[in-house]
Amino acid sequence: MFQNYFKIALRTLRSQRAYTLLNTIGLTVGMAGGLLIFLFIRHHLSTDRHHAKFERTVRIVTDLHLDDGSVEHYPEAPLPMAAELRKSFPQVEQAAFFIVNRSLTISLFRPGQATPVRFLEHDNTAVTEAELFQIFDYHWLKGDAKTALREPNSVVLTESWAKRYFGDTNPVGQRIELDHRINAIVTGVVADPAQPTDINMGLFISMPTLRQIDPEFNMNAWDQLNSNYRLYCTLNDAEQTTANQVEAALPALAKTHFGTSAHIFQFHIQPLADVHFDVQRVGGVIRLSLLWSLALIGAFLVLIACINFVNLATAQAFRRSKEVGIRKTMGSSRRQLAWQFLLETSLIVMTAALLSVLLTAVSLPLFTSWVHVRLSLQLDGSLLLFIGSLLLVVIVLAGGYPAFVLSGFSPDSALRGTGLPGKFTAGSGGGYSLRKGLVILQFVICQALLVGSLVVMRQIQFIQKTDLGFRRDDVLIVNLPASEKKSWQALKSELGQYPDVKSVSLQYRPPSAKVMNGGSFKFGSTTDWTTFPVRERLADADYLQTYNLRLVAGRNLVESDSIREYVINETLAHKLGFRNPQDIIGKHMQYYLSPVPLPIVGVVSDFHQRSLHEVIGPCFIASFPEMYQQIGIRISGQSTAKTVAHIRSVWQRTYPNDVFEYEFLTDQLSRFYETETTISTLVNVFALTAMLICGLGLYGLVSFTVGQRTREIGIRKVLGASIVSIVSLLTRDFLKLVLIAIVIASPVAWYAMNQWLQDFAYKVDIQWWIVALAGVFATGIAFLTVGYQSLKAALMDPVKSLRSE
Repeated sequence: MFQNYFKIALRTLRSQRAYTLLNTIGLTVGMAGGLLIFLFIRHHLSTDRHHAKFERTVRIVTDLHLDDGSVEHYPEAPLPMAAELRKSFPQVEQAAFFIVNRSLTISLFRPGQATPVRFLEHDNTAVTEAELFQIFDYHWLKGDAKTALREPNSVVLTESWAKRYFGDTNPVGQRIELDHRINAIVTGVVADPAQPTDINMGLFISMPTLRQIDPEFNMNAWDQLNSNYRLYCTLNDAEQTTANQVEAALPALAKTHFGTSAHIFQFHIQPLADVHFDVQRVGGVIRLSLLWSLALIGAFLVLIACINFVNLATAQAFRRSKEVGIRKTMGSSRRQLAWQFLLETSLIVMTAALLSVLLTAVSLPLFTSWVHVRLSLQLDGSLLLFIGSLLLVVIVLAGGYPAFVLSGFSPDSALRGTGLPGKFTAGSGGGYSLRKGLVILQFVICQALLVGSLVVMRQIQFIQKTDLGFRRDDVLIVNLPASEKKSWQALKSELGQYPDVKSVSLQYRPPSAKVMNGGSFKFGSTTDWTTFPVRERLADADYLQTYNLRLVAGRNLVESDSIREYVINETLAHKLGFRNPQDIIGKHMQYYLSPVPLPIVGVVSDFHQRSLHEVIGPCFIASFPEMYQQIGIRISGQSTAKTVAHIRSVWQRTYPNDVFEYEFLTDQLSRFYETETTISTLVNVFALTAMLICGLGLYGLVSFTVGQRTREIGIRKVLGASIVSIVSLLTRDFLKLVLIAIVIASPVAWYAMNQWLQDFAYKVDIQWWIVALAGVFATGIAFLTVGYQSLKAALMDPVKSLRSE
């Protein structure tokens, strides 16, 4: 029996090649889009879930509750808290503290080479307590996890880093030099961490080595916090009550070590599952809500592909009515016919599924470059389960309704030549109204995606064109070697003599950066700290010129070896009650980096210190060479490659033992919005994909209508109707469906995108023309689809039209 069904299904699909091809294309594209989104979402949701103690691993984070009522969220906790948790909290099984190194020079001394081989590493090295390896799963290839990082000057490498440094030589016992001054011995090698992970370190330095890296670092200071610090611990179990007990004890711990300031420093427990999605703290990658939004888009793509299938299937229904009538007369039951039509659907869906996997594999490299994560199409359990579930859902959604409809035709009416039952005639409701509703639903989804696409693109353009209050073009950022502070001024002086170098500044960070230091201060003669914090930008006297920061009152800084005076921004002057910036010149403020009050000598126009997600805060600029870490170089931009080559040569002559690396400020700033750029690309691509599938769905409904009204069209032409009037007759009803969809989708899309824009302190307005433009585009696609079919029907010979009935 099944073999007979299969033969009939293949014969039917071959005889209806156009129908089969359109369905297969629509389902292939929709399922491929859903598969790509699944891979992206799975990547983020599986971050660090490979650790055996994942469910009971937590991070300790800090919220600063300031006197002005604001709350600032940080990913760090103080170093001594780790020992306190291990000692005094019975609910804590293990705790480990580590510090991420933002820049570290590694020197390797290889036999036969006069000079060492050097590597400049960023973000993937850390000073850590040995307990870290009792919390997270690392497979030890060489060395002992219990002793490898207990002693000073010990380091552990991952397998890929060991191979990069030492090739096939056994790295254990080998010497490496850290920042030209610390000799360390490799005491262990671990396998590369399983991906994806947020703890992607390649080199671990023992915590006792920290005293040599930073001799002034106070290992027992509770008030020493930095965004590079991390504190993880595992609890005895994954019960929420255990986490609540630890959380409840943290205020008392803060009271013990911070006294009257304990209300400011509030520590919290954060499950490891939440770390990846906590974008309000440094290190967070993506909002969980964005993932669910993408999941919804993927579901929509599959849904409109199924709707497309239903429309095309029912468009063929009247052509198969006589077949159904004959088969029922010959004894076929409704169940047998339903299984026959479901088998046909299954063959199309399975073919589309195979093609969608191939399409996904082909497009995955391009997709990966868009989303900036490494994705792979490995047919593991979760992927096979997703594909299987997707197949089942698509077969039921796409094939269920057509099978039910086709198998239900009355053999009497079908064989008498009346075609479809009354509910499928063009002038009645029933199934035809359902198909209209499905087309409306398709275009509601498309209109919403188009509006979202336009809004995201406008916000990205707004970000790119917004005046940040400083010059961002043609500025190079170069990290300075910490061991060579005495020669920084010489480097700056030599670079400044080159004609294409317009200005050079020694600095801690550029005006806008992810790193943001600050704290409380005193103003005027008061002895009380202000209720709001101030942010710092530490740099020399050329900082304003290098970044074109505009003075609105007073003068620039005078070069000094410590903080002697301040230049503040307009926001700080306004928060201190001065509407006229000139009035604050000469007033004094005291910041924690200086033991005495110092004068305010200038006011600059406001500039954005971080991304446009955040409002401009009060800020000051002051000279403090002790904290400088970078050099900012503004060039003419006329011969960039030649200028960069000159800067490189000067650097290598000045610092022959250090690795030269540079980055344009514009590239740094663009990383503020990597997620938004990714979302913009994905929404654009999937909006166009949805429109393609919607066009196929509309094609199906037009085919049904034209087929039903062939005789009517022939009669109208015989009676003198023009081609224009016939085209208008056929397109009018379909354009109404699209307009209804636009009316329904527009307020929904406006609300959704307005909610998305709330994440930005500075954003575009959703203007009426954005919705109108999306509507025009959707209407245009619909008109081209319907117009082609309508024109084709209007040009048909009326004799053939009448004979077809």
